[in-house]
Amino acid sequence: MDWDDMRVFLAVARMDSLSRAGRALKLDPATVGRRVARLEQGLAERLFVKSPQGYALTEAGHRLLGHAVAAEQAMAGARDALTGTADGLTGQLRIGAPDGCANYLLPQVIAAICDDNPGLEVQIVALPRVFNLSRREADMAIAVSRPEAGRLTVQKITDYHLHLAAARDYLARQPLPDMAALRDHRIIGYIPDMIFDKELDYLAATGLDRLTLASNSVSVQLNWVRQSGGVAVVHDFALPSAPEVSRVLTEVFSLTRAFYLIRHADDRQVARLNRFADALTTGLRREVARLERLAREQGQ
Repeated sequence: MDWDDMRVFLAVARMDSLSRAGRALKLDPATVGRRVARLEQGLAERLFVKSPQGYALTEAGHRLLGHAVAAEQAMAGARDALTGTADGLTGQLRIGAPDGCANYLLPQVIAAICDDNPGLEVQIVALPRVFNLSRREADMAIAVSRPEAGRLTVQKITDYHLHLAAARDYLARQPLPDMAALRDHRIIGYIPDMIFDKELDYLAATGLDRLTLASNSVSVQLNWVRQSGGVAVVHDFALPSAPEVSRVLTEVFSLTRAFYLIRHADDRQVARLNRFADALTTGLRREVARLERLAREQGQ
C-alpha cells in the first residue's frame, strides 16, 4: 500500500468529505476521490459509502482505520527519531477545546509555546462539543470532564473557579443583595438543550430554571454581561479581560471545575506530542493561576 494513499484515506475518514479532506491535504476533491478509488481497487475492498452526512466508513474501512492510524504514528515516531529534539517542536498540531478555554487561555499559552518553537504550527478548534479523537478530529483535546469510553489517556490539567458576575453599571441600577434576589434579574447562560457536558450546567447550582439570554458560547455570554445584559456564572480567569465586570455573592456561591487533557492512547509513544502536551499543561496551570490571582487583586 502507498503511504500517500493511506494519508488520503485517513483524511476522508476523519472529515467525512472529499472536499474537506482535499483542503486539509491541499488537493482538489477529484484527486482525493481518485486516490481513494485506487486504494480500494488495490485492496479489493469498499472503504467508504456515500451517505447524506458525507463519506461513511464501511466495515472494511473501520478495520483499516486502526492500522492506518498506527502507520501514521510510526511515521511521526520516525520523524522524531531523525530530527531529534534540539531544534524544538515542528510541524502542525490541532487542539480541540471548549470556547472558554479557547478564548481566554489558549491564545497566550500557545503563543508562548510557539515563541520557544518557531517551526511549530498550531490550530485551535473552539467548538462547544466533545471531540472524537478516534477519528482524529484533533491531535489532542481539552475537556471539562473525564471521558468514559474510548482508547484514550486522560490527564487532569488544573482546577478553575466560577462565580456569579455582572457589570458594575448593571449592579448600580439593580443591586443583588442575596441569592433569592436572582429571580428578579435577567439571567444569562447556556442554551439548555445545547449543554454537551453536565459540568457546564452551571445554573443548576443556583436553583434557577429561567434564562433571559442564552448562548452556546461562553464569550457571547460574557459580552452580554459586559453590556449590562444581566447576571451570569463567569469563569474567574475570564474576568481580567472584562474590567467592567465584578463577581457578586462570592461568599455564598462558588463553583470549581477542572480541565482535562485527552489524548489517543496510541500517541503515548510519540515524543513530539508528549513534549507538546507537557508544555501545554504547564502553561495552562500557570495561566489559570495568574488570571485568577489578577482578578482577585483587581477587586473583581
